[in-house]
Amino acid sequence: MSKFTSEVIRFAAACMNSRTNGTIHFGIGDEPDFSHGQVLGVVVKDKEAYLKELKSAINGCFGYKHKQSAQNSIKPPRFVEVLNKNMTSSDKCVIEVDIVPDSTVCEESIYHTFNLNTKKAKKKGKGKETDENETKSSKQLFVRDGGSSRNLLALTSFAKPMEEYNQFVDSMVQRSQLRKQAEEKHLNVIKSSTQGSRLSQMITGGTLSLDKSHFERYVIVTNKSHSTQLESLGFLVELNPTAVLDFDPESAKHGLQHHFEQQSTVSVHLPAKYKITEGVEDIANKLKLTRNTSWVFCNGGIEEETPSDIDEWLMDKGASIRDVISFLCRKDVLPNKRFLVVFLLLSTVSERMDPLVETFSTFWQELRGTEQILCICDNEKAFTSWKDLIDARCGINISGRCIYDLSFAEVNGTILSLLSKNRRSSRFLPCGGGSKVSLEKKVERSLSSLEVLCVNQCDGGNDDQIVIEENFYKGGKVSWWNFYFSEQPASTPFIKRDKFDFIMDTVIPDLCSLRNACVVFNLIHVPGCGGTTLAMHTLWALREKFRCAVLTDSNADFAEVADQVVNLLMYKHEEKLPRIPVLLMIDDFDDKEKVFDLQQLIEKECAKKKIQSKSAQVILLNCMRLESPELPEQTEETVFIGNNLSEKEQELFEKKLKEIEKTHKNAETFYGFMIMKKNFRTEYVQGVARNTLKSFNINQKPAQLLAVLVLLKVYCKNSSLSVSLCEEFLGLQPKPVCGTIKAEEGFGKFSTLIDTCSVAGKVVFKAVKMIHPSIAEHCLQELTTTHKVSKADITDILLTTEKLYESTQGKDQLLQDVHHILVKRYHSEEVSQFSPLLLHIASETPGLEEMVLQNASKRFPKDAVVSQLLARYYYLKKKDFLEAADWARRAMELSKDNSYFADTSAQVIKHELKNAIANYKEEPISPKKLDEFLKMAQSAMDAFKDTQSLAKKESLQRLENVKDNCPFNTAGCLGEIQVGVIVIEVLGKTPVFSSDNVRHDIMSRVLSGHMKLQDVEKNDKWHHKHTQFYMTLRPFEDVLYNLRFRMKVNFDFLESFYANLGSRYGMKDNRDQIAQKELFRCFRVYANLFCKTDSADLLRNKGMLNMLKLHESRQYLEMQKADSYSGILTCLSNKVSSETMKKIAKQYALLCEHPQRPTVRERINFIYVNIVLSCIKLESQYILPYPKLLDLLCQVIREQIPLSETLSLYFIAVVLLWPQQCYLQDVVHRSLGMFISQMRTSYHKEMREVYNGKRPIVHFFLGRKQGYERLVHLGEIKERVKAGQAEFAMKWENGKIWKEKEVEACLCRVTGEVKNNLILADTCIPGLKVEVTPMFRSQLCSHAEGSKVSFFTGFSMKGPVALDIH
Repeated sequence: MSKFTSEVIRFAAACMNSRTNGTIHFGIGDEPDFSHGQVLGVVVKDKEAYLKELKSAINGCFGYKHKQSAQNSIKPPRFVEVLNKNMTSSDKCVIEVDIVPDSTVCEESIYHTFNLNTKKAKKKGKGKETDENETKSSKQLFVRDGGSSRNLLALTSFAKPMEEYNQFVDSMVQRSQLRKQAEEKHLNVIKSSTQGSRLSQMITGGTLSLDKSHFERYVIVTNKSHSTQLESLGFLVELNPTAVLDFDPESAKHGLQHHFEQQSTVSVHLPAKYKITEGVEDIANKLKLTRNTSWVFCNGGIEEETPSDIDEWLMDKGASIRDVISFLCRKDVLPNKRFLVVFLLLSTVSERMDPLVETFSTFWQELRGTEQILCICDNEKAFTSWKDLIDARCGINISGRCIYDLSFAEVNGTILSLLSKNRRSSRFLPCGGGSKVSLEKKVERSLSSLEVLCVNQCDGGNDDQIVIEENFYKGGKVSWWNFYFSEQPASTPFIKRDKFDFIMDTVIPDLCSLRNACVVFNLIHVPGCGGTTLAMHTLWALREKFRCAVLTDSNADFAEVADQVVNLLMYKHEEKLPRIPVLLMIDDFDDKEKVFDLQQLIEKECAKKKIQSKSAQVILLNCMRLESPELPEQTEETVFIGNNLSEKEQELFEKKLKEIEKTHKNAETFYGFMIMKKNFRTEYVQGVARNTLKSFNINQKPAQLLAVLVLLKVYCKNSSLSVSLCEEFLGLQPKPVCGTIKAEEGFGKFSTLIDTCSVAGKVVFKAVKMIHPSIAEHCLQELTTTHKVSKADITDILLTTEKLYESTQGKDQLLQDVHHILVKRYHSEEVSQFSPLLLHIASETPGLEEMVLQNASKRFPKDAVVSQLLARYYYLKKKDFLEAADWARRAMELSKDNSYFADTSAQVIKHELKNAIANYKEEPISPKKLDEFLKMAQSAMDAFKDTQSLAKKESLQRLENVKDNCPFNTAGCLGEIQVGVIVIEVLGKTPVFSSDNVRHDIMSRVLSGHMKLQDVEKNDKWHHKHTQFYMTLRPFEDVLYNLRFRMKVNFDFLESFYANLGSRYGMKDNRDQIAQKELFRCFRVYANLFCKTDSADLLRNKGMLNMLKLHESRQYLEMQKADSYSGILTCLSNKVSSETMKKIAKQYALLCEHPQRPTVRERINFIYVNIVLSCIKLESQYILPYPKLLDLLCQVIREQIPLSETLSLYFIAVVLLWPQQCYLQDVVHRSLGMFISQMRTSYHKEMREVYNGKRPIVHFFLGRKQGYERLVHLGEIKERVKAGQAEFAMKWENGKIWKEKEVEACLCRVTGEVKNNLILADTCIPGLKVEVTPMFRSQLCSHAEGSKVSFFTGFSMKGPVALDIH
């Protein structure tokens, strides 16, 4: 065992240092005792012991930081059974260990090895003297030198013993680069081998179909099989070979013949039966040669025939095998030139005297060439050995007649797919290069959330072509059959949209070149414009190059979907690189964040299964309807399909129509096709709706059901009604003689407007739906204008007709759709108060929306969202605040501890207050009304505080649920601020605070808690007149004295929230933008009151002048939101002018230079201001010299830091103290690790309640320059990329942003070492490494523990992050 481990370590280290693959064998003889390469074998009693010992030896002999990469490079030992000379099994095996020093694992590392005993001695006796020579010899550096390994640290007699070692070390970078280039050349994005196609050509003689194969018969020649191979040899049964020449003596016991016989009939023979002793046809008849497979045991194993050793086989049995071959090659036995001899090499042929070599030679001579010979093995090593032996024996190169780059599973799948019956009964997945594997039914069924598109999809035809085509042309969803039919002879090709070639030739290849494991491509389309069809057309066209699938259930558990997608990727693919990527189509997601959630989970699953992503492994084709009228931002990964055909597309539709009219009599009802052919002309769709609805009568059941379908389709694009529901509603009953009436027929004249489909919800059921969104919209318009059936009428039918909800099948889906059309709002630039349906009903039939909502509450009696909807309706529209409060209370009761429903209760009070103020026209305000308003304000503030505490509680609970990515609900904070603004406005209308500028300052001081009401009253010359007001205000002292504080707390909280946390994928959040606009409005009111000093009295007091200046400085900073670090950082994203920033810097300079000591916060903020001003205007004279800034930072760090300032301080400390050039003492830089740790602690403490569903914003990146210019802010990156928000977010996610030359030119690439899913970054200070978190953990998948990587460094409040890891 010790020899095994020491030899493996020596050989492995040599291969790893030389960056060459290699295999070491144990049990193979060498000269002089044996002939070179002689197979001897060793007896292995415990295979597990070898595995354990090797692992232990790797850990003991390699340095700590190289252990993991050595474990990855040294593959587990394989135990290859050694056959006896007579080809029977023995108790010996050859041990093989492969060494694969992958460039991503080894990087530029140099692998020294150490003797195990010395390493242990060092650990035991630290400080003890050790023999110098022993220490030297204990460390080795092995390299490959020809066929052997050599130690460059061995003692030599050369004058310069270390010269060769040093040269080798110096050349490692170049050697590693050459290895990397060789790997990248070898590992193309998609497997470039064409062996699958070649196998299809050769096995069929060029016809590519076994049904029409050039070869009528097959003869198989094979050797020793292994049990693991047998399940991948099913193709032999399908080939139905005339004869099998089997050289495995144990084949009948547990080999290929035993396996084959269980599936087909065979006639077992010894070669002697083939000797011509009578008429050829008589012999063939006795052998049942063309009826059963004749299984010829060519080396004994039956009828007590003993096997012969390899050396003796030619003398013992060679002549009889020649007889067999001569017999089979006779023109009167097998058809001349119409049979193929397949050499199936199940074991490596390595001996010159192997019977298979002689057998090949005989066939070659009999057939006069190799045109009728095919050789198959499953690895390059076996092929090379076979090729060399045949070359030596026959003098020919048989490479062109060999298949060796496919696994037997791929060979099996490829051959089986050439039979039409298998193409109908079996399904095949691509493996690259034309090879395929059979997709087992059990496996396919386990992929329950996916509809897998196979290579042979639809092969075998379908008798329902007319029905399928009609369904599609009428407006039904496209099926794979439609693409299949269009490829048949005499059909015109499927219409290619203009964007099809762009997707195929540009988008997909571009995505394949990315290094992320999972990438996204968006296909955004107007409903009914062919977006889904284009997406499916793309999958159909790529089904042989990708493993294609469609996600069937958008509500499925994404963790399960990710698992299934990766299983599809890896199916019968584990050992083959590179893999065929998965192309997964996602249809009808309502939120892009769900797409990104799925992407992240797939990346995690790839990382979990250690799939190295040197290229994209999964492409998500996100086919998404455009719900809002705004056009999507065009990006490299987004294609938009609108409702306007190009001239070229129109010509294709004209041509297709002529073909359709030849085969279909009712082409005029193919509305889905005709709408596109007419280029979406409104007049055409209006005409269809008007003519079809002529006889519409809302009192008839078919009309009612159609109206419901129309309404649902317009306001819920994926809506449908189950067939069973329609049958129940329309009274359609099965007839015993005539069968069942189709549900569509029950709609009578309206049947041309509907279509049947399959819906996959909690259960899969048949349903009916409107054929086209445009037709639904115009039908609804026609019902309203011509037939006087309003949207309220139809909604009433939908909500109050009990029969619609009696059917169990599809009931849940219907309730979900009805809920959607009532509740779902769309936010663009303004907050939408209600769903589009309710807004349209209110506009079309004012007042009836209340009836609809009341009916909705009865249909959904226990739905808190519907109760909340009614509350919002009553306080926003009806101004009935009692009713609103009642509905809000119900919502709270139905869903306790929900911050959103708590917010609704608070909003009711706030709106009641606003309404009361708006309706009160008298001024000044009366004491009675003031009391009423302040009571309401106090109640509203308390309610919003409750909302805030519930929101924080919810957010903490969400952290425990990995799948819950809902962000923090900020409504309570904003609501409290809004009420504060209302209070300020109310107080401004009282005579106590409204008379002059002095009164303005008094209100500011009272609401800041700096002045008591009794002091105001004492100094008020009109206090007798104002007594009632002071009495009214006194009960609210707590609210008033804390008003500014509470508003400031909420402003700062939200400022920090928006400044430091962004959406997880950088997507635009309209609701956040709307909230920030309102926040800005409120802050103006706040600033006008609290950030101005209008009193002239203070100026008269000379002693107060300096204090006043400081006070004004602080007020100015607060007014500019520059009194907090997050506000200062926001100056960058808000693009504050250099003039404003200069003034801010001047004010901070004044504060920090004043004899009265500035606060810690002010000095930290001063540091931030200098950095931000340097980003806006580097040449500004108000920026501190960089070394002085660092001195100021170090001063602050040495002081006592309040807990509230730790996050801001340690963030800026990490940003500024990141070592590049050492301005400071090492001791400061060496504290960097501690600062990062404390920053992370502070981040989690400060942000834990709010960061769920958000991602920390990267404020700065490490640049190439020095001083202030070493910091590149996020805005500068955005300017260099020149992309819109959506495109920037997409480029950030897929890593394309880092390929932009302007971005690369300004950022500094840092190196580091992978450790525990983190990176230890190198610095310019010897021995100092800094812990950095990868922004995308999946980027570490292809990098082993201890491997060297390079990356860009970004700085977020959560700590430094690594981006674009290589």
